[in-house]
Amino acid sequence: MGKLVEATRDLDPDLFRRLSPPDHVIARDAAVLILLGEGPGGPDVLLLRRSDDLGSHAGQVAFPGGKADEGDDFPIGTAIREAVEETGVLPEGVLPVAVMPALYVPVSKFLVTPVLAHWQQPSPVCAVDPAETAAVARIPMDHLADPANRFMVRHPLGFTGPAFSAPGMLVWGFTAALLTVVLAAGGWDRPWDQSDVRELDVAWRSSRPEV
Repeated sequence: MGKLVEATRDLDPDLFRRLSPPDHVIARDAAVLILLGEGPGGPDVLLLRRSDDLGSHAGQVAFPGGKADEGDDFPIGTAIREAVEETGVLPEGVLPVAVMPALYVPVSKFLVTPVLAHWQQPSPVCAVDPAETAAVARIPMDHLADPANRFMVRHPLGFTGPAFSAPGMLVWGFTAALLTVVLAAGGWDRPWDQSDVRELDVAWRSSRPEV
């Protein structure tokens, strides 16, 4: 964790400036919690899969998080509040250790601030509201770093980006891009085949749990 915290101080500021909202766009503040704990398989990260019935980002895998509410101690308060509401994590066991630069997500027009935290006292988690969250899981960093679980996906609109295969989950988009930074900064990264490009819809279907 110490190495990762140190690395967040040296992230390329130009990268994050390139991901700032255009001048004519009014972005809404949001925050996500990158919660790293120590599980049976070593360091892990808390992820959730959104409900298929949501109006936006349905079925996608994400870090706990959401938009800032009035009265939040933004961004840390927002990230932890959302994590409690979505996963039931006990906030007293969560130690925030770093705030990363905000990233603009054009699809939702959110300016998202990632909050890095250590899960110093892990607690049981679950999908608190099935209408919003379909599943919650602690995914080992070693699993995410395994080259067998990494590839690129091509969106129907033509752009490509990194993706991860996890049990019952396809991690892609904003979450996968941020995980890629975390893996590299934390020293977990391993060489993987970036020429392995899969169609998003095919990868999505193959990742879904059988009903």
